[in-house]
Amino acid sequence: MRILMIAMPALLLCACNVSKDEANNTVSVTYNEEVAANTAADVTNTAQNIASDIGNEAKSTAAKVNNTDISVKVNKDEKTENTTANKQ
Repeated sequence: MRILMIAMPALLLCACNVSKDEANNTVSVTYNEEVAANTAADVTNTAQNIASDIGNEAKSTAAKVNNTDISVKVNKDEKTENTTANKQ
């Protein structure tokens, strides 16, 4: 959501056309609503595609983890010795 708050002013700037009339020493700014709508739609589609890719990768990774077999062999007759002498 924060990204949208940051991206909205940038989207608005993309839809603005600035022209300067040197003869009259004026500057005009026009806002093209169609360009803004198209840019917003492109950003939304890209965000949805990225989210979908992340979801698919997470599912794929989870499936790989679930399909992992681990074989552990334990020798219950193994004897261990404490080789350190108790020093006092």
